[in-house]
Amino acid sequence: MSSKFISISEEIIKRIKDGDLIPGDKVPSENDLIKTFNVSNTTARKSLLNLETLGWVRRIKGKGTFVLNRTGEHKIVRTLGSIESTRKGFNESLSQEGFEPKNIVIEKTILQEGISTMIQHKQLTLEGPVLKIHILRYADDEILKDETRYISLTQCPKIERVSPEISFFKMYEQTYNLKIKNIEQTLKTVIFDENTPENYFENEAPIAIFILDSAVIADDGNIIEIEHSFYSGDKYQFGIIAHPNY
Repeated sequence: MSSKFISISEEIIKRIKDGDLIPGDKVPSENDLIKTFNVSNTTARKSLLNLETLGWVRRIKGKGTFVLNRTGEHKIVRTLGSIESTRKGFNESLSQEGFEPKNIVIEKTILQEGISTMIQHKQLTLEGPVLKIHILRYADDEILKDETRYISLTQCPKIERVSPEISFFKMYEQTYNLKIKNIEQTLKTVIFDENTPENYFENEAPIAIFILDSAVIADDGNIIEIEHSFYSGDKYQFGIIAHPNY
């Protein structure tokens, strides 16, 4: 008969295999396991250590234990319509999944005139001055995302001094005390070949690319940020959270 800590580990592994816990999700803490399974803190700790030894999770000091993205074939899942998912940011999400993130800023300029875009068939305008920051996002030295953000300098003064490794969304909430009303997003696809002018993915054969356009909107209706990003189609899949009106 298996030890109790092994049984607990197997239960969590089953949840991961069933998709109840996905890469980047936080697994139950020691205290959670103690309460759920009525075990000692030693047994709870051994359960988490066993999961880490088997390669299912990764512990991050001061934050918790997170599900790893274990196989090369397993695509990175990102959820549209989720403020919590957006709040994490690129670096935090990938670190929790066991990847080593890297960011290369290829442009950082201030646009005095602002910018407009179409999202969900609506014309949205972000008034200037606006910070434009163009970043190539990598995981384990492989490019995953070509990201361009336009951020209101009226609402977020001096944000141009912030490292691209942080979560901009957290900055809006915690540093600038902005209340987020919602995020509006549009997702479409395109094919990039090696001769596509805006292609930074260094692919030799044509690849599918997700194009995500989004706007972060504050409680007062003002737009805080507009994003226009390209995601490698063979690395990502997107989930969607619906918010039905009753």
